[in-house]
Amino acid sequence: MKIVIDCRMINSSGVGVYLKEILRYLLDSTHEFLLLGYSSEIIQNVNFKSLNKRIKILDYPKKTFSVDELLFGLPHKTRKLINSYDLYYTPFFNIPKGIKKPIFSTIHDVVFPDMPELTSWLGLKIRMCFFKRAVKKSKLIFTVSEFSKERIQHYFGSKKPIVVTYNGIPEYLSQLKEHPEKEKIAFDKPFLLFIGNIKKHKGLSVLLQALSLCKEQGLNLKLFIVGNGENFRTKDSTLDAKQANVAFTGFLSEEVLREYIKNAALLVQPSLYEGFGIPPLEAMSLGTPVLVSDIPVFKEIYADFPVTFFEAGNATDLSKRLIKLFENGIPQRVNLSDSQKTKYTYEKTANIVKKTLETN
Repeated sequence: MKIVIDCRMINSSGVGVYLKEILRYLLDSTHEFLLLGYSSEIIQNVNFKSLNKRIKILDYPKKTFSVDELLFGLPHKTRKLINSYDLYYTPFFNIPKGIKKPIFSTIHDVVFPDMPELTSWLGLKIRMCFFKRAVKKSKLIFTVSEFSKERIQHYFGSKKPIVVTYNGIPEYLSQLKEHPEKEKIAFDKPFLLFIGNIKKHKGLSVLLQALSLCKEQGLNLKLFIVGNGENFRTKDSTLDAKQANVAFTGFLSEEVLREYIKNAALLVQPSLYEGFGIPPLEAMSLGTPVLVSDIPVFKEIYADFPVTFFEAGNATDLSKRLIKLFENGIPQRVNLSDSQKTKYTYEKTANIVKKTLETN
């Protein structure tokens, strides 16, 4: 089988992790692949021994979700090459015009129609056009949780087949090698960790309010926010991270991020909405305890894991949970069972994707 995979979002935080992790396993199969995207980014992120007659890269620098691509499609030569393959897979819901072969896509979540306050009226309309087009054009849709599957069906009906392919633990976290000694970071005090952007649905403002309440009760906790505050898009206008004990880490390499996760006293995921929510899984894989909001998808994904839940959006409840967790010092490290460690893996995800593509 000859498969085209759109890799243009391989460097993005959520979709990119999903894509490059499943590619590790998809490309090991006997099929032929054409990887569409920025060749330098693909070579940097995809773990294959070498390009060969079975794995090729089509260097294509156009950004995804462009109106031009939606209205006029891909350039003639690019379109002709893509249509010489058997099928087209995209790990998100952007589908260029002019693809004649069966299309398979992944819709990770439908956060914008579920939380329309995150964008403008026009922005929502445009996104809904892309969603509707993806549902219409795709032979089958993948998504990352039963929650997301239900929400997709809520907006677009249940006629289109939807297959759940959960996220997993990224390879760099599962590797046992230690960070180079010369680059180890000296963490001078117990700290909380937040991983994610600062869009409103991530709930970071709720966490900051909770930290203020904790401070009033005598618990002064340090918080690291992974990323650079100046580089986040669609910021939560209610967010005030200018507190003495709150700091952005800036960009972190995978090795350094692993050190932050491993050394954190607690990872807090206060999301109001997620399609899956990977950071809690990443944290527990390294022994770091987790405090998460009780949104439906977290109740689905982490029901059988040693997490502590708090009421989503409730800063007072979050502060009480934090005080309880730290009342006897640093929270106890977690130790996942073998079944918990293997419940969500990208190898499983890739195998589901591969088998689905082969049989449809």
